[in-house]
Amino acid sequence: MSISTVTSEALQLKLRQLLPSQQGFSTDLSASDTIIPIIDLTAAAEGSDIPTMLQTALGIGATHNQVANTTTTIVNNTGFYRVFGNITWRGSATNEEGQINVTDGLTSTTLYELNILGSGAADTAQQAEQFDFVVFLAAGESINAVSSDAVIVFNITTRQIADINGVLVNPTGFNPQ
Repeated sequence: MSISTVTSEALQLKLRQLLPSQQGFSTDLSASDTIIPIIDLTAAAEGSDIPTMLQTALGIGATHNQVANTTTTIVNNTGFYRVFGNITWRGSATNEEGQINVTDGLTSTTLYELNILGSGAADTAQQAEQFDFVVFLAAGESINAVSSDAVIVFNITTRQIADINGVLVNPTGFNPQ
Protein backbone atom coordinates (compact mmCIF):
# COMPACT_ATOMS: atom_id res chain seq x y z
CA MET A 1 0.00 0.00 0.00
CA SER A 2 1.42 3.38 -0.98
CA ILE A 3 0.27 6.82 0.13
CA SER A 4 0.62 9.78 -2.23
CA THR A 5 0.26 13.49 -1.52
CA VAL A 6 -2.49 15.27 -3.49
CA THR A 7 -1.33 18.74 -4.51
CA SER A 8 -4.51 20.09 -6.11
CA GLU A 9 -5.25 23.59 -4.79
CA ALA A 10 -8.83 23.24 -6.10
CA LEU A 11 -9.37 20.14 -3.93
CA GLN A 12 -7.70 21.83 -0.94
CA LEU A 13 -10.02 24.86 -1.38
CA LYS A 14 -13.13 22.67 -1.64
CA LEU A 15 -12.09 20.78 1.52
CA ARG A 16 -11.70 24.08 3.40
CA GLN A 17 -15.12 25.26 2.15
CA LEU A 18 -16.93 22.05 3.05
CA LEU A 19 -15.10 21.45 6.33
CA PRO A 20 -14.49 24.89 7.89
CA SER A 21 -13.16 23.28 11.08
CA GLN A 22 -10.18 21.98 9.04
CA GLN A 23 -9.05 25.42 7.81
CA GLY A 24 -6.25 25.84 10.35
CA PHE A 25 -4.50 22.56 9.51
CA SER A 26 -1.63 22.66 7.04
CA THR A 27 -1.51 18.92 6.30
CA ASP A 28 -1.83 18.18 2.57
CA LEU A 29 -4.49 15.85 1.27
CA SER A 30 -3.25 12.33 0.67
CA ALA A 31 -4.45 9.38 -1.36
CA SER A 32 -3.98 5.66 -0.90
CA ASP A 33 -4.09 2.81 -3.41
CA THR A 34 -6.24 0.84 -0.96
CA ILE A 35 -9.94 0.64 -1.87
CA ILE A 36 -12.15 1.76 1.01
CA PRO A 37 -15.91 1.42 0.44
CA ILE A 38 -17.96 4.46 1.43
CA ILE A 39 -21.66 4.28 2.13
CA ASP A 40 -23.50 7.59 1.73
CA LEU A 41 -26.31 7.76 4.29
CA THR A 42 -27.46 11.28 3.43
CA ALA A 43 -30.93 12.13 2.18
CA ALA A 44 -29.49 12.98 -1.25
CA ALA A 45 -28.10 9.45 -1.66
CA GLU A 46 -31.32 7.96 -0.38
CA GLY A 47 -33.29 9.81 -3.04
CA SER A 48 -35.68 11.54 -0.61
CA ASP A 49 -34.65 15.06 -1.66
CA ILE A 50 -37.47 16.63 -3.63
CA PRO A 51 -36.89 18.67 -6.78
CA THR A 52 -36.78 22.45 -6.27
CA MET A 53 -39.85 22.93 -8.43
CA LEU A 54 -41.92 20.74 -6.08
CA GLN A 55 -40.41 22.29 -2.95
CA THR A 56 -41.48 25.81 -4.02
CA ALA A 57 -45.05 24.74 -4.84
CA LEU A 58 -47.91 26.97 -3.75
CA GLY A 59 -50.64 25.36 -1.68
CA ILE A 60 -53.03 25.79 1.21
CA GLY A 61 -50.30 27.28 3.42
CA ALA A 62 -49.68 30.19 1.02
CA THR A 63 -50.84 33.73 1.87
CA HIS A 64 -52.79 35.91 -0.57
CA ASN A 65 -53.12 39.71 -0.57
CA GLN A 66 -54.97 42.08 -2.87
CA VAL A 67 -53.58 45.62 -2.90
CA ALA A 68 -55.19 48.62 -4.61
CA ASN A 69 -54.76 52.33 -3.86
CA THR A 70 -52.68 51.70 -0.72
CA THR A 71 -49.39 50.39 0.67
CA THR A 72 -49.58 46.95 2.29
CA THR A 73 -46.94 44.90 4.12
CA ILE A 74 -47.00 41.48 2.48
CA VAL A 75 -44.36 39.64 4.56
CA ASN A 76 -42.36 40.79 7.60
CA ASN A 77 -40.71 37.58 8.85
CA THR A 78 -37.14 36.50 8.12
CA GLY A 79 -36.36 33.89 5.48
CA PHE A 80 -36.74 33.18 1.78
CA TYR A 81 -40.14 33.75 0.17
CA ARG A 82 -41.64 32.96 -3.20
CA VAL A 83 -43.66 35.99 -4.38
CA PHE A 84 -46.10 35.12 -7.14
CA GLY A 85 -49.05 36.89 -8.69
CA ASN A 86 -50.23 39.48 -11.15
CA ILE A 87 -50.88 43.16 -11.50
CA THR A 88 -53.84 44.52 -13.44
CA TRP A 89 -54.30 48.11 -14.52
CA ARG A 90 -56.30 50.46 -16.66
CA GLY A 91 -54.97 53.58 -18.33
CA SER A 92 -55.30 56.72 -16.27
CA ALA A 93 -55.57 60.45 -16.83
CA THR A 94 -52.72 60.88 -14.33
CA ASN A 95 -49.37 59.17 -13.79
CA GLU A 96 -49.75 56.10 -11.58
CA GLU A 97 -47.33 53.56 -10.12
CA GLY A 98 -47.33 50.05 -8.70
CA GLN A 99 -44.32 48.62 -6.83
CA ILE A 100 -43.20 45.63 -4.84
CA ASN A 101 -40.22 46.49 -2.68
CA VAL A 102 -38.13 45.32 0.26
CA THR A 103 -37.60 47.81 3.06
CA ASP A 104 -35.90 47.93 6.42
CA GLY A 105 -37.81 51.08 7.38
CA LEU A 106 -35.04 53.42 6.20
CA THR A 107 -33.97 52.04 2.82
CA SER A 108 -36.15 50.50 0.12
CA THR A 109 -35.17 48.39 -2.87
CA THR A 110 -37.68 48.09 -5.70
CA LEU A 111 -38.10 44.50 -6.90
CA TYR A 112 -40.93 45.06 -9.37
CA GLU A 113 -42.41 48.26 -10.77
CA LEU A 114 -45.13 49.36 -13.17
CA ASN A 115 -45.54 52.97 -14.26
CA ILE A 116 -48.59 54.25 -16.12
CA LEU A 117 -48.04 57.56 -17.82
CA GLY A 118 -51.21 59.64 -17.87
CA SER A 119 -52.67 60.20 -21.32
CA GLY A 120 -55.08 62.97 -20.38
CA ALA A 121 -58.11 60.66 -20.40
CA ALA A 122 -58.96 57.47 -18.52
CA ASP A 123 -58.75 54.26 -20.57
CA THR A 124 -61.18 51.47 -19.66
CA ALA A 125 -59.16 48.68 -21.32
CA GLN A 126 -57.70 46.47 -18.59
CA GLN A 127 -54.25 44.91 -18.90
CA ALA A 128 -52.40 42.35 -16.77
CA GLU A 129 -48.88 41.08 -16.16
CA GLN A 130 -47.59 38.17 -14.05
CA PHE A 131 -44.58 38.03 -11.77
CA ASP A 132 -42.84 35.21 -9.89
CA PHE A 133 -39.62 35.68 -7.91
CA VAL A 134 -37.87 34.71 -4.67
CA VAL A 135 -36.97 37.26 -1.97
CA PHE A 136 -34.67 36.99 1.06
CA LEU A 137 -35.66 38.95 4.18
CA ALA A 138 -33.17 39.61 6.98
CA ALA A 139 -34.28 40.69 10.47
CA GLY A 140 -36.21 43.96 10.39
CA GLU A 141 -37.00 43.80 6.67
CA SER A 142 -40.38 43.43 4.99
CA ILE A 143 -41.93 43.10 1.55
CA ASN A 144 -44.40 45.88 0.68
CA ALA A 145 -46.79 46.33 -2.22
CA VAL A 146 -47.57 49.91 -3.23
CA SER A 147 -50.49 50.92 -5.45
CA SER A 148 -50.88 54.64 -6.05
CA ASP A 149 -54.44 54.41 -7.38
CA ALA A 150 -57.46 52.10 -7.59
CA VAL A 151 -56.67 51.50 -11.30
CA ILE A 152 -53.60 49.45 -10.21
CA VAL A 153 -54.47 46.16 -8.47
CA PHE A 154 -51.94 43.61 -7.19
CA ASN A 155 -52.95 40.02 -6.44
CA ILE A 156 -49.96 38.63 -4.56
CA THR A 157 -49.45 35.15 -3.13
CA THR A 158 -46.44 34.38 -0.92
CA ARG A 159 -45.04 31.25 0.63
CA GLN A 160 -41.95 30.80 2.76
CA ILE A 161 -39.65 28.33 0.98
CA ALA A 162 -36.70 28.44 3.42
CA ASP A 163 -35.91 29.90 6.81
CA ILE A 164 -33.22 32.54 7.38
CA ASN A 165 -30.56 29.79 7.55
CA GLY A 166 -31.58 28.28 4.21
CA VAL A 167 -33.33 25.25 5.73
CA LEU A 168 -36.07 24.37 3.25
CA VAL A 169 -39.71 24.73 4.29
CA ASN A 170 -41.89 22.21 2.47
CA PRO A 171 -45.46 23.04 1.39
CA THR A 172 -48.05 22.64 4.14
CA GLY A 173 -49.11 19.00 4.48
CA PHE A 174 -46.23 17.61 2.42
CA ASN A 175 -43.91 15.01 4.00
CA PRO A 176 -41.46 13.49 1.51
CA GLN A 177 -41.03 9.76 1.90
